[in-house]
Amino acid sequence: MIEQGVARTTIEDIQAAAGVSPSQLYHYFPGKDALVSAVIDQQTAQVLEIQHIGLGSLDTIDSLTKWRDLMVGILTEMQCAGGCPLGSLASDLSESDPVARVQLAGAFEQWEGLIRDGLVQMQERGELAAAADPADLAVAMLAAVQGGLLLSQVRRDPAPLRIAVDTMIEHLHALTR
Repeated sequence: MIEQGVARTTIEDIQAAAGVSPSQLYHYFPGKDALVSAVIDQQTAQVLEIQHIGLGSLDTIDSLTKWRDLMVGILTEMQCAGGCPLGSLASDLSESDPVARVQLAGAFEQWEGLIRDGLVQMQERGELAAAADPADLAVAMLAAVQGGLLLSQVRRDPAPLRIAVDTMIEHLHALTR
């Protein structure tokens, strides 16, 4: 589903990839919707695990730069192929599957929450201006990450992700000066 999209993936494709019989597959997943939900859960866990590495200690502007470096490093290792698994699923499913859209919205809210929590910590330590709104800034940062990942995927160049996140970091820094 990640490689060829949900709509283009058949139950037979999944059976072949997993090396299981129809009865084995249907024992665990009553239909494709259940499989899609499991894929979203798995991709959410994988993305958030990586994000926890970079955002778990987010409390300074420098830690934002280290988080950016982590994401750019992973993207570079992947040769900018694939983009964000959650972003790809959201693009594929948001208009056609309202249940999946809600599940994906929840995944992005978790990611946004990690960013927001770090920005709140920065604010509490005086690293971010008291007048700044961590919730709004978290949305803007996540939007910058998603846009940067998409442009990096299309261009096969990590520069758009780096530029987008650096622009947000500079904005946060300017709020504190």
